[in-house]
Amino acid sequence: MIDRRSFLVLGLASGVPPLRVSYADPFTLGVASGDPSPDGFVIWTRLAPAPLAEDGFGGMPAAPVPVYWEVATDPACAQVVRRGTEEAVREWAHSVHAEVAGLEPGREYWYRFKAGTYVSPIGRALTAPPPASLPKSLTLAVASCANYQHGHFTAYSRMAGERPDLILHLGDYIYEYGRGEMPCPGGNVREHEGPEARTLTGYRRRHALYKTDADLRAAHAAAPWVPIMDDHEVRNNWTSLLPAERREAAFRAYYEHMPLRRASVPRGPMITLFRRLRWGRLATIHMLDTRQYRDPLVCGAGFDTCPESREPGRTITGTEQERWLLEGFRESRALWDIIGQQVFFGQRDRRRGGEKLVRQDAWDGYSASRTRVTRGWLDAGVRNAVVLTGDVHSHWAGDLALDYDDDASTLVGTELAVTSVTSGGDGRDHDRARDALVDGNPHLKFHLRRRGYLMVKVEPTALVADFKVLSYVSTPGAAAHIAASFAVPDKIPGLLRRP
Repeated sequence: MIDRRSFLVLGLASGVPPLRVSYADPFTLGVASGDPSPDGFVIWTRLAPAPLAEDGFGGMPAAPVPVYWEVATDPACAQVVRRGTEEAVREWAHSVHAEVAGLEPGREYWYRFKAGTYVSPIGRALTAPPPASLPKSLTLAVASCANYQHGHFTAYSRMAGERPDLILHLGDYIYEYGRGEMPCPGGNVREHEGPEARTLTGYRRRHALYKTDADLRAAHAAAPWVPIMDDHEVRNNWTSLLPAERREAAFRAYYEHMPLRRASVPRGPMITLFRRLRWGRLATIHMLDTRQYRDPLVCGAGFDTCPESREPGRTITGTEQERWLLEGFRESRALWDIIGQQVFFGQRDRRRGGEKLVRQDAWDGYSASRTRVTRGWLDAGVRNAVVLTGDVHSHWAGDLALDYDDDASTLVGTELAVTSVTSGGDGRDHDRARDALVDGNPHLKFHLRRRGYLMVKVEPTALVADFKVLSYVSTPGAAAHIAASFAVPDKIPGLLRRP
């Protein structure tokens, strides 16, 4: 049980002035941690006693509020090792991003906040291992695509119960659609508040709505998050051609509601989200932004032949991010280089004779960019390359090749694509169009259109991926079970199906 009295005393002893508050409990949106380093991590909360207030400010007064935080070595927060104060201001919707440093590497910590007389829930965080160490393992939970209207967020609570070291969220954390728009097959389970999010107020209210979900709050409190944005945090299939005002509003609200470091503070219509996280010598995680810097689509977002999209100069990452990624490959000494990103990386060709018929919104629509990145990790001598992908609302497992049109092309890596948390509703066991993609593309090994998440265990000798599914999301409480499991042995590209 939380010893609230001792925490209040600690707060006062640390110079946090008592407040005469006129608002209710402000910690309705929970707590979160993220982006761990060997000596610390960022911890987050947002004060919002009325999270869906129409002005987007969560029911908070205009004045700044001092928020006290503490980090401890035990789950009850009795053994405090770091504490401090951050000022929550109206300009940033009274969100708090405290970057904690000076901690021991490679261990668990717990944290909480205090504002006025109120104390937050406790969250669990981890520091990364020492840079020169070789950890025994790294456990990742991977998720994407959580449409509030399409189902319950049970998958979040199930992954929280597995106590991963990190949760990688690969995009579509919220959906921008208005109430009743883009309904789920069979009807929406619950509804968004108000019209499509287009303004800062609209995006703030949408993020707040999602965080009123207890399952999502549980996942944030369970482990550090490493999130990246896709399209629905802004608008479906957006590119840099989207008006700057809307991008600025969406990016600001995203930062306000995520455990991101100061390096990701948005600057107008730009936000820096690509970054790198190292887990000792075991793994390097490269998080990519494939939305903000990509060249515009030339033949729409769907499946198309589109020879123009295969022009050699086209990029899905932008020149600066591509250079950063290739430098990261060259500098990496990790056993496993893991690329976390949004859209399908390997080829998915629907043709039945004739020209390629591939999805233009994915790396297939930027095939020259894919070749440069793939050749980059080969030229750098990356030991094991694994791409983790969101967006597709289905579980996929596939091998990666340098040339997908050459059946004899050497395998060069692995792609594991995670299904949606809810988007698309309960799903089904078979999907004729996507099953045909597996049949027509020999490097694709598995597909399943159910909801769920991905659990990845990285060890020095192998990476094991368990594709977790839930039988339903239209009602809460479904159990999670393993639909398929694959192993990738060290230095042997190619998926092995596990019994």
